[in-house]
Amino acid sequence: MHIDRATETDTQAIATILGEVEAYYGGKDTPADQTQIRAALFGSNPIATVLLAREGDDILGLASYSFLWPAAGAESSLFLKELFVRERARRRGIARALMQAVRAAADAAGCPRVEWTADRDNPSALALYQALGFQQRDDKPFYRWQV
Repeated sequence: MHIDRATETDTQAIATILGEVEAYYGGKDTPADQTQIRAALFGSNPIATVLLAREGDDILGLASYSFLWPAAGAESSLFLKELFVRERARRRGIARALMQAVRAAADAAGCPRVEWTADRDNPSALALYQALGFQQRDDKPFYRWQV
């Protein structure tokens, strides 16, 4: 298994996995819009990066992130938006490897912080983060403005 940065040729696979993510959270398992993926990841002004865990040609999971500024003072941070391992590949250390790759991306970009949220009703994710030594923070409520 290896992890690398997604390229435009991965668009279809990313769309399929994002459909699986949607289904995991109770929605329909419908591939995401490839036009939106291309614009977000590979357009003239990319707004996110995707790392893919692969075994040969098989994509096992992904991590997507964006950079935020300011984080503390004038520092930047990496915000992990999605960490997902396909059902058939779970419990093999892939999520841990993706988290390490995300940390390496933050280090390479000079970001001293990696931040993310997790659903309270996702015990496997919460257990992973706890096993990795991360403590849940309760000092910042999360808000969403749906437009």
